[in-house]
Amino acid sequence: MASVIGDVRSSLGVSVAWTSVLTAVPTLCFGFAAFLAPWLGRRFGMARAVALSLTVLTAGLVLRVLDGPAVVLGGTFVACAGIAVCNVLIPVVVKDSFPDRVGLVTGVYTAALAAGAAVGAAFTPALESALGGWRLAAGAWAFLSLAALLVWLSGARHGVVARVAPARAAAPRRSLVRSPLAWVITVFFGLQSLLAYTVMGWLPQILVDSGVGRTTAGLLLAVTMVLGVPVSLIVPPLAARRSSQSWLVLVLGALSAAGVLGLALAPAAAPALWVVLIGVGMGMFPLALVMISLRTSTTADTARLSAMAQSIGYLISAAGPFAFGVLRGATGTWTLSMLVLVALLLALTALGVIAGRPRTV
Repeated sequence: MASVIGDVRSSLGVSVAWTSVLTAVPTLCFGFAAFLAPWLGRRFGMARAVALSLTVLTAGLVLRVLDGPAVVLGGTFVACAGIAVCNVLIPVVVKDSFPDRVGLVTGVYTAALAAGAAVGAAFTPALESALGGWRLAAGAWAFLSLAALLVWLSGARHGVVARVAPARAAAPRRSLVRSPLAWVITVFFGLQSLLAYTVMGWLPQILVDSGVGRTTAGLLLAVTMVLGVPVSLIVPPLAARRSSQSWLVLVLGALSAAGVLGLALAPAAAPALWVVLIGVGMGMFPLALVMISLRTSTTADTARLSAMAQSIGYLISAAGPFAFGVLRGATGTWTLSMLVLVALLLALTALGVIAGRPRTV
């Protein structure tokens, strides 16, 4: 819906504040709803829990286009709750169903996420024109969610996806809150999400303010999203082939830092190069997901770590775009904001190096 947010606002007659709330709902919901995922997995089994989350997602996508501002917000929250549960449980299912191909399957999964985001951003405006309004355009994506649900049910029924049984732990387990490694992975996940959401939210405006045309700025943002597909197919398998992923964190961190520094110091000199460097550096997201599987020894621990990292991590990331914009408003330029991003990148890289060392929580 982000690509038609202007038309949504005009149609509903809502304020800029309402629009800001709508754009913040997904990240906040990812954080809060992720806490429910382990309980759902234990209660229903992973396969049924994922099917339930896809059902909730489909219902939310339909609900949010049926009425006014409150229903749009509510439907968006419901849809994002379904996504949040899927985000937490899919790494668990991957680890259980494909224990020898965790990197490859995680790569395919995250590549599909990147491709879906790019397709949604690119085609929703076209659907709006073809269908005569933003409601039908945004609601049409419920058919894709429904198709995903049917494919998932078929895969679970035929054994393509392991039907992970509800967990029945015989012995008490140490809380991950007491695990330093779990906290390192959690903050690593949160910082990479913060940087990704900040860049995706503000990149076009940064480029426009530096003299790049608005159309070109939009295309460059699309480049960062499309790059997520090949990067997601490459990074997780590379990470899974070695016991340590610290080297890969260093490479991706260096690329991201170079791109952000380029935007801070000479944004108009080579904007395409800076965007490509940042886009490749966003491979930190699939790397963070695969490390959740690699740093755990059982599917139960994977579920707990995935929930902790994504719930707290997404709540950390929610502050990024807002704080970035406030700092820009206070200073009148993007320079200080971008330098703060570089500092966060250094912290992210340091945490990733620690998280990448071969051991388990």
